[in-house]
Amino acid sequence: MDELRKRLENLRKQITQAGERLKLESLNSELDDLRAQMQKPNFWQDRQHAQQASKREAELARRVHPWQELSDSIGDISDLLGLNDDSILSELSAQLDRAESKFNELKNQLKFQGPFDDHEVLLSIHSGAGGTDAQDWAQMLLRMYTRWAEKNRLQVRTIDQSAGEEAGIKSVTLKISGGEFLYGRLGGEHGVHRLVRLSPFNADNLRQTSFAKVEVLPLIERPEEIQLDEKDLKIETFRASGHGGQSVNTTDSAVRVTHIPTGISASIQSERSQLQNRETALGILRSRLVQLQLEQHTKDLAEIKGPNQSAEWGSQIRSYVLHPYKQVKDLRTGYETSDPQTVLDGELNPFIDAYLEH
Repeated sequence: MDELRKRLENLRKQITQAGERLKLESLNSELDDLRAQMQKPNFWQDRQHAQQASKREAELARRVHPWQELSDSIGDISDLLGLNDDSILSELSAQLDRAESKFNELKNQLKFQGPFDDHEVLLSIHSGAGGTDAQDWAQMLLRMYTRWAEKNRLQVRTIDQSAGEEAGIKSVTLKISGGEFLYGRLGGEHGVHRLVRLSPFNADNLRQTSFAKVEVLPLIERPEEIQLDEKDLKIETFRASGHGGQSVNTTDSAVRVTHIPTGISASIQSERSQLQNRETALGILRSRLVQLQLEQHTKDLAEIKGPNQSAEWGSQIRSYVLHPYKQVKDLRTGYETSDPQTVLDGELNPFIDAYLEH
C-alpha cells in the first residue's frame, strides 16, 4: 500500500504541474463561459459568432475532458486506497498503471506551449527556382501533405490554387482541420524544401535541383486575436479568372487585401461572392501577420517589419534526394531516412516528432 501511495502522490504532483503549464484552469473557465453563452435564448441570432463559439467549445472540451477524466480516476484510486483493503491491491495497482499510461499520452501536450499551437492550419506551397520541375515539385508536396492529412484522419480543403504552365502547380493554399495542436505539429514544416532528381521534363534526363516554399500559418478565425486597423488596409477587387465558357466570372468578385505597413497581402478568388472572398482574404492576412509576429518575436503589430523573401528562399530546411542516391534529410534536426518514397506518400510523423523533440 505504501508503494502505491508514493506512486499516486508522484502522479498527482506531475498532473498538477502539467495543468499549471497548460493553463487548464483558465481553459476550464473559458469553457464554462462559452457554455453559459450557448444556453442563452438569443445565442443563434448572430450565426457567425455562434458557429465560432460552438467550434471553440468543442476544441476546449477535447483538450480539457481527458485531463478531467484522469483527475477523476486519481480521485477514485485515492478513495480506494483509503480503505486499506489488501484484497483489492492488485486491482488498484492495475488502475494506477492505466492512469500513469494515460498521463504519459497526455503529457505530450506539454510540447505545445505556443500561443497558437492549438489552432488549425493554413498551409501554402509556392514553386520556386527550377521552372517546370519546381512546379511539378510543388505538386508532389501537395500530394505529400494531403496524404499525411488523410493518414491522420484530418480534413483538407483547397482554398486557392494556381496551375503550372506545363505541369504541376505554381501555388496552392490548403486549410487543414479536424485535429489537435495542428499548428504546433505542422509549424516545423514552414520553410524551403529542396528536391534533387533526374528531370522528367529534360530531354537529356539531366539531374535537376528544384525548390518550393512551404508556408504554415495558424488559422486566425477570431478577429479579436489580432486587431487590424481599417486605415492600414488596402482592399482591391478584380475579376476572377476562369477556364472559359460559363466558368468566366462577369463581376469583380476576387479580392486582394494588403496590410500597408508591412506590404503583406492576401488575394482570394475561389469563393462564390466578393464578401466571402473578402472574409477569407482577411483571415489569411491575419494568419500571415501572426506568423510574422512569431518569427520576429514582437508583441505589438506596429513593430513588425515586412518579410524578407530572399532570405527565406535561401535556406532550405529539408532535402529530398532521389538521384544519385535516395535520402530525405532534415537539415535542422539531422533526422534522415533512405526511403524517400514513403515520405512522399505522407509518412511525415517521424520528421515532425524529431523537430518537436529538437
